[in-house]
Amino acid sequence: MNKRIEKLLKVMSDKNLDNILITNPKNMYYLADFYQGEGYLIIGKAGLILATDSRYTEYANSNCKDFEVRDITKTKVTDFITHGQALGFEDEFVTYAYYKNLSEKVSCLVGASDLIRDLREVKDETEIEYIKKAVAISDMAFSHICSYMKEGMTEKEVSAEIDCFMKKNGAQDSSFSTIVAAGERGSLPHAIASDRPLKKGDLVVMDFGAVYMGYMSDMTRTVAIGDIDDEKRKIYETVLKAQKDATLAIREGVRACDVDRVARDYIDSLYPDSFGHSLGHSVGLDIHESPNLSPKNQKELKKGNVVTVEPGIYIPGFCGVRIEDMVIVGDKKAEILTGSSKELIYVG
Repeated sequence: MNKRIEKLLKVMSDKNLDNILITNPKNMYYLADFYQGEGYLIIGKAGLILATDSRYTEYANSNCKDFEVRDITKTKVTDFITHGQALGFEDEFVTYAYYKNLSEKVSCLVGASDLIRDLREVKDETEIEYIKKAVAISDMAFSHICSYMKEGMTEKEVSAEIDCFMKKNGAQDSSFSTIVAAGERGSLPHAIASDRPLKKGDLVVMDFGAVYMGYMSDMTRTVAIGDIDDEKRKIYETVLKAQKDATLAIREGVRACDVDRVARDYIDSLYPDSFGHSLGHSVGLDIHESPNLSPKNQKELKKGNVVTVEPGIYIPGFCGVRIEDMVIVGDKKAEILTGSSKELIYVG
C-alpha cells in the first residue's frame, strides 16, 4: 500500500470515516496512479476498489496494483458500503445532482474534500521531481521565446510559439491558457492573447506553464520591446523588489498573509491600489491549490508546500508588470525552482 493511502486512512480514522468515495480525476491519480477520468475509487473498510469501464481496465490492472479493479457497468457504490457506515465524499467537487442521488442510497454522508486537499498541500519527493521537470521545460520556453519574439508579432503568435515549444520539449500540455499581454493590455492580469502586435516601448507580460506527468509549473516574466521610458522601468523595479523580498520571507511556520503583506505594503507605498490579486498560490496536479498567499489566509506554511510568488502592478491604459517564481517552502527559507533571470530583458 502506498504512503499516500496510508496517510489518508489515518486521517479517515481520526474523522471516524469508514470509507471514502473519490471521483475527482486528479485525486484518483494522486492516490491510485489512475488518470483516465472515468470511474471512482472507494478506500476504507471496503478495501481498495477502483471502478472503471472496459476502455481502461487493462491500464488499471497493469498500473494500479494496490486496487481491486471492478467493471463500473456491473457494480454500484452501495455494493461496498454496509448500512450505517460513514462515507466520505468530495463535497467541493461533485454536483448537487450527484450528491442528491447518493444521499438517497447512503444514510451517512460526510463532506471530506478537505482531507485530500490537506494531504496534497505537502509535496513528496516524487511530486517535487515532476514539478522540477515541468519548471525546467517552462524555463527553456522562456529562453526560447526571448530570442524568437520581435516587434510586429501578435500576442497570439507569441503564445502559440510558447505552447508549441513546451510540447516539443517534453510537456504533456500547457498548464493553462498561455497569457501574453502587451502594452496597455498588460493591466489585465488574465488577458487572453489577442491579435495586438508588439510595439516598441511595450512591456509584455507572459504567464505560462508546462505539465509533466500530471504536475504543473507556473511562471511569469515581463520583457521590454526595445527601450522603455523611466516610469515603466520604475514600475518593473518596484515589482522585482517586492517579489524578491516576499520570497525571502517564506519559511516553515510563517503565516501566508504575512508573506503577502511584505510585497503588498511595499507596492502600496509607491503605487497604491495597483496590486489587486493575491501574492501567490500552491501548484501541483492543479494550477491553483491550497495554500494560497493572500491577505486573508492566516494558515502557517509547511515545509514541502510548493507556492508561487507573483506580485504585480497594473496601471489601466498604460502597462502591467508581473514577475512570478515557483518556490518550495523550507524550514528556514524558500528554495526557488524557477531558474529564469528576473532582470529586465530587452527583446525585439
